[in-house]
Formats: sequence, structure tokens, C-alpha cells
Amino acid sequence: MPHTASRYLAEGPRVGIRHFTYDDGPEFTARARESKDLHHPWLFPPDSADAYTAYAGRLIEDPTKAGFLVCEKGAEQGGGHGDGVLAGFININNIVEGGFLCGALGYGAFAHAAGRGLMKEGLELVIGYAFGPMRLHRLEINVQPGNAASIALARSCGFRLEGYSPQMLFIDGAWRDHERWALTAEMRTSG
Repeated sequence: MPHTASRYLAEGPRVGIRHFTYDDGPEFTARARESKDLHHPWLFPPDSADAYTAYAGRLIEDPTKAGFLVCEKGAEQGGGHGDGVLAGFININNIVEGGFLCGALGYGAFAHAAGRGLMKEGLELVIGYAFGPMRLHRLEINVQPGNAASIALARSCGFRLEGYSPQMLFIDGAWRDHERWALTAEMRTSG
């Protein structure tokens, strides 16, 4: 049987990760609209065609960003979701090369995938890709202290709490405090 190339950059048992495309707009925005209650007040992914085009364009065109879609690889028992259904997204922003080799992660699950472990599997794949082919040394996650689900995901993937930044990011009309979590390539290989 001939080998067919995977459409994913990396894949696990239940999900694969791939880069954003402009063609993902209709599904992404529909999932974002379905997930407003889950995301509020932490996250505001694009939920219209124009907003998605601008958002995806930055992830596709800007070399200091890399966007990954977490795609469910087949129907889950009782889930009814087919192959390639978007489960969430993970972006590496503010990529700095040279002596730093670091990027800042941002992520969000879509409502139908929340609590099913798909984002943990996806984040593990993105971490492997970042420390592998992207050759980054450090990844950071900045999380609002009340976002328990996001903190649990960071912790479960081996990130360590490094500090607290008051009024770090402007979100939902105000400057918000954030906890700073980080993971290095050495922590990943020694853990």
C-alpha cells in the first residue's frame, strides 16, 4: 500500500496540528461564535470573515508569529465529529531569534472540544514542533490568574510559574494582570 503524506505538521492519537489557511475562515468563525461563553472574558478570537482574514493574515505572513490549528482526527465515540474538525488553536507570537529563541503562546479550545484532552494533546504537539523544527529554546504563556482551565493546561504540559505581571495586557477594555509560565527545551528533555 503506498504511503500518503500527512496533512499535519505533527500528529498524536486523536489530533493533528497544521498551519492556518484563509480557507479555514468559515469553520473557525462558526466555532468561535459557538464558543463565546467558554472564551469570555479571557479570549476573543475572530468571529467574522473580515476579522478572520486579518487575524489569519498576521499568522501566515508575519515571521514573528506561527499559528496552529488543532484538528480532531476522526470521530470520537458519541462525539459525532469527523476528521479534521477544528478543536482549537495555538499561536506562537513574538518569536525572537538570535540568543533568545523564544515565543509566547496563546491558545483556545472550541466549546465542543473543551474538557476532552484534545488541547493538551495539541499543545504537546506544538511544543514538540517549536523545540524541534522551529528550533526555539523557550516558550512562555501569560495567563490571567482567574483562568483556571488555561493554567491547568500550562501546568499539565510542564510549564513552570515564573512570576506575576500586573496590568500586562489590554483585554476586554482593561489592563489585566497575568501570571507568567515558561518551558525550556531542557526542561522538556529532562522531564
